[in-house]
Order: sequence, then C-alpha cells, then structure tokens
Amino acid sequence: MNVPGRSASLPHLFCSIWLRVLETIHRRERAMKHFVGISILCLFSSLLSAQSPASAQSQPTAPAWSPSKDIGVFVFGRNNQTPDQQLKDESECYGAARQQTGIDPKAPPPAGKTAEQKQAEQKAAADNANTPSGGRARGAARGAAGGAAIGAIAGDAGKGAAAGAVAGTMRGGAKQREASTAAKKEAAAKTAAEQKAQEDRVKLAHAEGLDTFQRAFGACMDARNYSVK
Repeated sequence: MNVPGRSASLPHLFCSIWLRVLETIHRRERAMKHFVGISILCLFSSLLSAQSPASAQSQPTAPAWSPSKDIGVFVFGRNNQTPDQQLKDESECYGAARQQTGIDPKAPPPAGKTAEQKQAEQKAAADNANTPSGGRARGAARGAAGGAAIGAIAGDAGKGAAAGAVAGTMRGGAKQREASTAAKKEAAAKTAAEQKAQEDRVKLAHAEGLDTFQRAFGACMDARNYSVK
C-alpha cells in the first residue's frame, strides 16, 4: 500500500540531509584552514623567539666606556674574552700603568702663556734692548769736519763747520733711531721665538708622557692575552 504523502517527502528529506552533510564538510574545511594558518603563525613566532636570545648571546655588545678609549688605543681579545672580562682587565691595567709611570693620562697639558703675557714679554725685551748711542755726536763731528773743509774753500771755515755740524747731527740722529728700532724689533722677535720653542717643548713632553703610559698599558694587556693597537 502506497502512501502519497510519505513518498513525496522522501526526496525533500534526502536533500535536507545532503545539505547538512555538505555544510558540515564546509565548516570542517574552513576550520582546518584556520587551524593550519594559526599553526604556521605559532611556529614562525616560536622560531623568531628562539633565534633572538641566540643572536644576543653570539654578539655581545661592547661597553659604552672603557679605559682604552680614554687613552686612544684599540684592544682586541685573543681568547674570546667577554666584554665584562675585558673591561675588568682594562681597568686593572690602567691602574697599574698609572702607578708605574706616575702619569695621569686624563690630565690636560700645561696651559701656555696668554697672548697678553706674550706681548708684555716681547715689549719688555724691546724696551731693554741694547740700542746704539752716540750717533748724533759722531754725526756732528763728521759734519763739522766736512763743513769746515767746504767753508775753508769758500773763505769761512767757521760757518762751514757749524753748518756741517748741524747737518751731521741730524743725519747721525736719524741713523741712530733706525738702528734703535731695528734692535728693538730683533729683541722682540727673539723673545717670540723663545716663547714658541718653550710651548713646543711642553707639548712634546706631554705627548711623550702619554706614549709612555700607552706602552705600559699595552704591555699589561698583552700579558693578559689582548692585542693593543
């Protein structure tokens, strides 16, 4: 016996079941895609976090300050010493070099004389220079002699001598002033040269002291398996 209502509902029921199966499969596929994506993201994050500490350990950062930087040298460890160990060794060798040499590399070079002090010394040297004297008298004598000879020819030796003496005095005074100016310039220039030489000696002594300190520091670090350049 056939039931029309039940026969008509079977296709509809089959379609409903099939649609639900397809929907379930689709949800599972979407869930699987999300699961795969999240898994890949988690794996990538884990790899990054695992590499970061390793990189930090394999490339230790050097300290921002070290005694070697203060004295202008470069230090390299021969036995892969850590930055902390190198800083400790540098500090100890710095103290040892200072104790052995008696030199403080941080001390500034001795201050030189100021420009005002140099000018004052040069002026004092010029004022105290040995300037020639007697030029006017010698000029007067020579002028008088020459004037007298000329005056004798003209018939008045006395007037000629007087005129010659005046002219000779003027010439002798001019030459004396020129010689005095030259002597003062020479004395000031000599003083300036001595000042420059003194400054050069002070700078050289300071540089030699720093070089001595660097060699003492380098010898100490070399004994601890470091290369110092």
